[in-house]
Amino acid sequence: MSKNSVAQAFSEYRDRLLKFIRSRVRVLEDAEDIVQDVFYQYMRVNELATPIEQTAAWLYRAARNKIIDSYRKKDAIPFSALAKADNDEDVSDIIDLLSCDEATPETAALSAMVWEEIEAALDELPQPQRDIFIQTEMEGLSVKEIAEKTGVAVNTLLSRKHYAVKFLRKRLRVVYGEVTPA
Repeated sequence: MSKNSVAQAFSEYRDRLLKFIRSRVRVLEDAEDIVQDVFYQYMRVNELATPIEQTAAWLYRAARNKIIDSYRKKDAIPFSALAKADNDEDVSDIIDLLSCDEATPETAALSAMVWEEIEAALDELPQPQRDIFIQTEMEGLSVKEIAEKTGVAVNTLLSRKHYAVKFLRKRLRVVYGEVTPA
């Protein structure tokens, strides 16, 4: 693959890809880093292997994987909201799996499945609920900081987060059943 075709793909897809990533990653610099990583990976794959035929599909899949990776790398993902289920169901096995340092094919596959389910569940939330959950649980911001930044009342943000947590608990119970031994 020539440098011109990589440059062409970059100019054709960069803005749309950045918009896609920004809808899932709140910090602009992080989103731009992901775009850069995706296009670097795209260039490397085209150098080393058969040229990619479906460029757009490949780029979006790579971006999605990088977004998931960026969530995984965040050390401050407390998932405290998920750990306190209404029926005292313990989801600590899921949390242990997500923070596991052991890189076996089995743990990698399970972790990838769990992250895909989390991302899918987050995508099902209304935007305001998704935003508050991601900002507090994944980005480590306090509700007070978010209130000051957005001008939305703290109680409104807390309510949105409550509904998000309630939905995610229900939605992720299936994953909990698949990950934990019977």
